[in-house]
Amino acid sequence: MLICLSANHKNSSFDVLEKLSVGADAAAGGMLSGHDALSGAVVVATCNRFEAYLDLDEPFGVSPLPAVYAAIEAVSVSTGVSADLLRDTLDLVHGNGVAEHLFAVTSGLESVVVGEGEIAGQVRRSLEEARAQGTTSPELERLFQRASQTSRGVKNRTGIGAAGRSLVRLSLELAESRVTDWAHTRVLLVGTGRYAGASLAALRDLGVTDVRVYSPSGRAVKFATAHDIAAVPTDAGALATETALADLILTCTTVEHHVIDASILTAGRALVAAGKAAAAPAVHPAADATGLRSCPMGETETARQLVIDLGLPRNVDPDVSEVPGVELLDLETIRIHAPLEQLNATSEARKLVGRAAKKFSAVAEEQSLAPAVVALRSYVFDILDAEIERAHARGDNSEQTEAALRHLTGVLLHTPMVRSRELARAGEQAAFLGGLDALFGIDVTLPEATAAVELPGAADAAS
Repeated sequence: MLICLSANHKNSSFDVLEKLSVGADAAAGGMLSGHDALSGAVVVATCNRFEAYLDLDEPFGVSPLPAVYAAIEAVSVSTGVSADLLRDTLDLVHGNGVAEHLFAVTSGLESVVVGEGEIAGQVRRSLEEARAQGTTSPELERLFQRASQTSRGVKNRTGIGAAGRSLVRLSLELAESRVTDWAHTRVLLVGTGRYAGASLAALRDLGVTDVRVYSPSGRAVKFATAHDIAAVPTDAGALATETALADLILTCTTVEHHVIDASILTAGRALVAAGKAAAAPAVHPAADATGLRSCPMGETETARQLVIDLGLPRNVDPDVSEVPGVELLDLETIRIHAPLEQLNATSEARKLVGRAAKKFSAVAEEQSLAPAVVALRSYVFDILDAEIERAHARGDNSEQTEAALRHLTGVLLHTPMVRSRELARAGEQAAFLGGLDALFGIDVTLPEATAAVELPGAADAAS
């Protein structure tokens, strides 16, 4: 059985999502070691969701709740979020609902910005990380690969992503009311990872030309060279100075500590005011010709700056809002201002997702009867081999006799094979199993349960 435990921007606070993101890397391994019946785990952790996709290998009729509770305990240990809070927060999706949920997530239908494109890459990287850690399973592989295919189909066949909108672009749209002229706006980009390239592209689309990049991990020079921008040295003084000189600071790094805080901004302003910004212009253009500035940089006490924090965990300490002239736009604020869906495109996309999920589930249902089909074929082929041996013992070694027997066997098996697929897709596996037992004495126990489950203390989001 496939299970998904989901905390997202719809059911969890930003603080909970931030804590879950910190321990996400260790969660999958902890869940697998916490319960023997869990054969696979893939964790998808983004700025607005934490989801654990689990492959539960239990005999038919066995409750999955012990494995679910063990998984929750493992997430609690790896992230520091209490198990009680997780049970109250997490949505539980199970069975056939898991495919539709993941397909919708990967297609951007469950994002803050409906149709945003980054999520598909994040889901793909989650599978790659699970492979590297050895926590995936064949069924999870099939699920995630099909999710990527569905996402591409939704993108190509609907208008949901036509505008190229994303979390980055939404944040910059919200910033437009604070910016006079993008062409004269000096930007400090903090980070060189998953969002940095998209952020730089979005800034350039707006007409920004003056961008400096700083990397807490020391990758600024490589990123700057590849994108033809300036790199900020790694020493604290250089970073502080650049924070004072920038009109807009956009952070999108994955480090688990604050890169920018009030003390850095204050120190930078002091350095600039004292004339110690050796490698930077001493005077910044005034607001009537530029972006956010309302005075020359020498008068830093009246400077206006916008800080956009796209990091999770937070890259920016909320105390920056206490610095005069600084406005912080973080993920919590962006989520509140997220626009409504484009209803037509979203409706069409959800139809495609629904059809893809039904097809995935149909294949899964067919595979659920695979042990029974194998048992029947083995039973019949054993009889066939015995009859061929009898023919040989009677001196009949002709190829025609053996071919006729094999042809007859194929004809007899054809209808049971077709019926197994039809019954499986209809959810009537028990009828096929009962028939095998009644007619041939073949007793088969299916390896997975498909019965509905309910997680007390958590919202059940199963379709």
